[in-house]
Amino acid sequence: MSLKERIDTDIKKAMLAKNKEELLALRSIKSAILLAETEKGGSHDLTEEAEMKLLMKASKQRKESAGLYTGEGRQDLAEKELAELQVISRYLPEMMDEEGITKVAMEIIEELGASAMSDMGKVMGVATKRLAGQADGKQISGVVRKLLTKV
Repeated sequence: MSLKERIDTDIKKAMLAKNKEELLALRSIKSAILLAETEKGGSHDLTEEAEMKLLMKASKQRKESAGLYTGEGRQDLAEKELAELQVISRYLPEMMDEEGITKVAMEIIEELGASAMSDMGKVMGVATKRLAGQADGKQISGVVRKLLTKV
């Protein structure tokens, strides 16, 4: 079952349960999927990788918005964003911890023969593809940077 089909099913369930917060989050995901499918030059069916990127982007937006709202003292809006984030998180694969990222990054560094910070771009290119949907880009970058400064 594709992400779009799962979202449609869950929208129906949320409507029956009259869960407004969940319905709002699900509709925002569906909207993002539809926009990506109808985007100029895009294919009509999204790949699983494209779906994960879309969900990661939506998740990141919610985290950033919640942080901004909390900083401005708007806890009501922050709670709304965090509730949406919780719904979006159900569709994301489990995120890898720093230890797992470090292990994969070390393998990539060995494969590429990277030995200095000048190789950061090459390592990051491979690492972001290999860890797509499993880790945040900032986290990957931090681990790779730390490993390359030790090499």
